[in-house]
Amino acid sequence: MLLKGQDHYSSLDEATSSSSRDEEEVLESEEEILPCEGDLLLVRRLLNNQSSEIDQSQRENLFQTKCKVLESTCSLIVDSGSTSNCCSTRLVDKLALTTKPHPKPYKMQWINKERGVLVNQQESIPISIGKYKEEVLCDIVPLEVSHVLLGRP
Repeated sequence: MLLKGQDHYSSLDEATSSSSRDEEEVLESEEEILPCEGDLLLVRRLLNNQSSEIDQSQRENLFQTKCKVLESTCSLIVDSGSTSNCCSTRLVDKLALTTKPHPKPYKMQWINKERGVLVNQQESIPISIGKYKEEVLCDIVPLEVSHVLLGRP
């Protein structure tokens, strides 16, 4: 408490209590969104990761997270170097998704360089990350690294 002469006073406690009440209201209005939790549909092999001294920009890095597909937790990779959205055959089998024929079947060379992989099926996959929900049309391919691989638009 500060006395300012002639019966005038100022209380620092009153000023801080009103500001703390405002902060509490802001904190209560914000909703905390937790990441997807749960068991993945596949077991991944751990590889020996050797550190490198090469400095890479974020543009060259992959973004990896977990998402929900029909209430099941799945792994998701966003790759700016890829031009197609892909979904693993394992995810389609485990969740019993129905596929439809691809309108223009093609061979994807980067998965299997020797003979390529024929992409002749596709499916619209409902993906949710927190509050974000989207249906993504994905080509069905035998992926081992992730359940869903999203490329640049």
